[in-house]
Amino acid sequence: MTKKQILWSPRHPEQTQIAQFLQLVNAKKQLSLSSYEELHYWSVNNVSEFWYQFWDYSEIIHSASYHQVVDDEKKMPGAKWFPGARLNFTENLLRHRDDKIAIHFQGEGQPVRSITYKQLFDEVEQLAHSLKETGVVKGDRIAGFIPNMPEAIIAMLATASIGAIWSSSSPDFGIKGVLDRFSQIEPKVIFAANGYFYNGKIFDSLEKLQEILQSLPSVKKVVVVEYTEENQPISHIENAVHYSSFLSTHPSKLTFEQLPFDHPLYIMYSSGTTGLPKSIVHSSGGTLIQHLKELRLHCDLTRDDTIFYFTTCGWMMWNWLVSSLAVGATLVLYDGSPFYPNKNAMWDMVDKLEISIFGTSAKYIDACKEAKVFPKQDANLSSLKTILSTGSPLVEESFDYVYSKIKKDVLLASISGGTDIISCFALGNPMLPVIRGELQCRGLGMDIHALDHAQHSLINEKGELACKTAFPSMPIYFWNDPDGVKYHNAYFDLFPHIWHHGDFIKITEDGGVKIFGRSDSTLNPGGIRIGTAEIYRVVETLDYVDDSLVIGQDWEGDQRIVLFIKLRNNNESITGDNISEIKSLIKTNCSPRHVPTIILPINDIPYTINGKKVEVAVKKVIDGEKVTNKDALANPDSLELYKNIPELSR
Repeated sequence: MTKKQILWSPRHPEQTQIAQFLQLVNAKKQLSLSSYEELHYWSVNNVSEFWYQFWDYSEIIHSASYHQVVDDEKKMPGAKWFPGARLNFTENLLRHRDDKIAIHFQGEGQPVRSITYKQLFDEVEQLAHSLKETGVVKGDRIAGFIPNMPEAIIAMLATASIGAIWSSSSPDFGIKGVLDRFSQIEPKVIFAANGYFYNGKIFDSLEKLQEILQSLPSVKKVVVVEYTEENQPISHIENAVHYSSFLSTHPSKLTFEQLPFDHPLYIMYSSGTTGLPKSIVHSSGGTLIQHLKELRLHCDLTRDDTIFYFTTCGWMMWNWLVSSLAVGATLVLYDGSPFYPNKNAMWDMVDKLEISIFGTSAKYIDACKEAKVFPKQDANLSSLKTILSTGSPLVEESFDYVYSKIKKDVLLASISGGTDIISCFALGNPMLPVIRGELQCRGLGMDIHALDHAQHSLINEKGELACKTAFPSMPIYFWNDPDGVKYHNAYFDLFPHIWHHGDFIKITEDGGVKIFGRSDSTLNPGGIRIGTAEIYRVVETLDYVDDSLVIGQDWEGDQRIVLFIKLRNNNESITGDNISEIKSLIKTNCSPRHVPTIILPINDIPYTINGKKVEVAVKKVIDGEKVTNKDALANPDSLELYKNIPELSR
């Protein structure tokens, strides 16, 4: 067996919050747990007791207590967490109301704007009053089509204080992509900025917003943040008002609606291979307690920290980052290109704002490596103690790059979870060493296994990522899924009553984790989960396209999108103009992240006997793996067309 390479070890593991929590459990339960592995084993075999202990440790603000932790930890889906408890998500995030900086906002090419916790509370109070005056009540949906800026957080907190539900999308999404999401939930109010910055350019959002609103009749008020341009006319947008005018100047005292633990907080979107994106509803209590566990125990986040994640409002890492307010840390928000005005922009920002926890994607780390960015030489980085990486597996060479070219004494935590759980399955651990190429551990309370198809747990072998017991941040339901069929089929079809996530993983004998990417046909370029259906609906409107098939090919530590086009009239070649048109349409109607890297003509598309495209089988053929379910195909010979394609060879 190859000896594992330790790249970093903690100097004082006993001083971390996770070590202190372990000792607290030992004292209260008269145990003698001495390692993280023992603590994790206890947490997944004593589910109710673990979450009971963490509820007390995290000091969640609540007005009524629960009468049990969970009704049935083996009930998936449908376990009820902390029934009887009453709380408010915003109240927990605004527990600090002093002059400490809550948010630094760095817009690309703009001066830093800073907001204290007191200022944050006051503005949430103003906005909550205005929303109530507009008629927003508990259960209403409020949407954000907005960059990663303070007004997005303020709008979310005001929404949650009332008991309304927040849902957001990045402004670089196309009109169709936004409508595929927001048309399902029928928002009453939408927050938008008039534009955003990227790579030295200004992008106007109002024209796109106006088109979106034409198909969203539920919207009664449009609140426009002046960001890229001041005094920009908005009279052509029906029911629109500037954010500064919408804020109440004489608000009533902020009251926090006391709600059940499982009251809906967020609606997130995760695309599958057919139909519209899944509209996943997450609870306020489940999101709060899970995020506090991950931030405090697994990231060792304290009030003294400044935490940053490079994200948009359309990615769950935004929601995760925002929960850091409950700890009282300082958040750093960034809108723009990470390489503007130069390739050292993010690392310069670390020094400028004294960031201690820096979150990004594996794709960004790889891009820095390829661009020969050497922060160790060009920046100070004395404040930096932790680097978080997610979105796609962090390859071994990127581990090497971080420790050789960024900083030697830093905890590099590759983390993995998803929109579906708004949190992590496997993540970092400040009391454990960093092993080259591995995620440090499975999360506390997360009963994670690598399963084969007979439901056997595997050690040191690749299997399906599965979770055998319930956890608080599971979705409470899908929007417009009254009988729960979509929810069940999304996670519980392969293993009954066991969460199946759709990733291949390996769990090592000492508890480390390796992620191998998606095991289903959902695309995952740069860590953004994309449904193939979104691409099909655009491509197959073209008159020269008879059919299409899209897969994600693992490539250079990430994934690239490959689109196959079956042309009408048996044409065998595709023109450069065709390729440009297809890419432009996908970029406009979906997002830049949906655009295929490669577009190739193909003579046939494989289908099952039931009429479903067979993306997984094509991906296996391209990856040189054996296809075992050919009997289910209506045209199995078509798979031969995908073998040994020169453009896809390594």
